Amino acid sequence: MKQAADAAEEVTNSRPLEFLARAGFAASGILHFLLGAIAIRLAMGGNGSADVSGAVAELANQPAGPFLLWSSAAACAALAVWQASDAIFDFNHLPTKKKAGKKAAAAGQAVVYAALALTFFSFAKGTGSGADNRQHATDLTLTVMKAPGGVALLVLLGLGVAVTGVVYGVRGFRKSFEDHLVLPSSPPARAAVTILGGVGYVAKGTVLLLTGLLVMIAAIQVHPEESTGLDGGLRALRDQPFGIYLLAAVGAGLICYGLYMVVRARLARM
Repeated sequence: MKQAADAAEEVTNSRPLEFLARAGFAASGILHFLLGAIAIRLAMGGNGSADVSGAVAELANQPAGPFLLWSSAAACAALAVWQASDAIFDFNHLPTKKKAGKKAAAAGQAVVYAALALTFFSFAKGTGSGADNRQHATDLTLTVMKAPGGVALLVLLGLGVAVTGVVYGVRGFRKSFEDHLVLPSSPPARAAVTILGGVGYVAKGTVLLLTGLLVMIAAIQVHPEESTGLDGGLRALRDQPFGIYLLAAVGAGLICYGLYMVVRARLARM
């Protein structure tokens, strides 16, 4: 068993897999860039689905769409494997409490990037759709509500997403994301990375907080139509006083986060 584990760890730490895993950060960055652009379009009165499926659909419509979809699927799958490897093999030298937190975070990231890979894969095969995402989110919420303990599960899920949003925001303000990077030696380049990351993390945190709050409200009030996912969260922001400006600002922040993730593909500590 130990030999098998050592072999698996060696494979998951190989240079080819690292290269693909780094590309996974870039693929995520492109998605966030597109998501930010869609948010700004909504703020200006345009159309679009401001969620992951909507962003992937935009990518699919580009001239090199099929290549971008297949390569992004492979890159995100590789990053999911890399994060899963971290969750299994790494951080064992740390104290128990800190080790558990690091491993849980890596496992969570593995799930996120695996889901992204599946989304890219479904669009590459032609089975994905960027339409009616708000209705899909509502239907899923209704299905979960009908299950035993479904309301409590949704509240916990929404709370988890909201807390994750707060964590992202704090990470942006504290610039703690820099711990995961090998920052460039040039002061202007270092400052640019810090600004992109700080603004981007705060924007993504805001979006996650809004999404989590909508899920919790839908569950507590037993109104599944209030649970409309990421797209619904951004549209809800637009409907607030000065909402179009807030939505445009969040969209610009998501673009910053997307650019930061592309830079992270080069600078990340792996």
